[in-house]
Amino acid sequence: MGGLLDARTPDAELVALLTADAADHTWVGATVGSNNAAGYQLATELPVMAIGGFNGSDPAPTLARFQEYVRAGEIHYFLGGGGFRANGGSQAAQEIAAWVAENFTARTVGGTTVYDLTEPAGGAR
Repeated sequence: MGGLLDARTPDAELVALLTADAADHTWVGATVGSNNAAGYQLATELPVMAIGGFNGSDPAPTLARFQEYVRAGEIHYFLGGGGFRANGGSQAAQEIAAWVAENFTARTVGGTTVYDLTEPAGGAR
């Protein structure tokens, strides 16, 4: 069942993952577009960064700014899947998604691709 503007409602396993250690981060997750972010934010009642704004087409944040947030530990997870398309969104959103995929390990939780941004692949950020 869809939520606000057909936002996907995450399953209980993903909600539990996002809410664990939430106080340690400014955003529990980041995903492209507010339609994707809305379902996660409504389910967790916690901040989720909507990369690219409403539909993912705004060039904000830039890759460099996103990397600063990650280095500072402000974003816990990057959430792909669930309506996210690698070819959707702005150039900045595509660069962020590609950087995350190249530097962090993907796993599937509740049908959603999740990258833990606090655990870079190979130990480098």
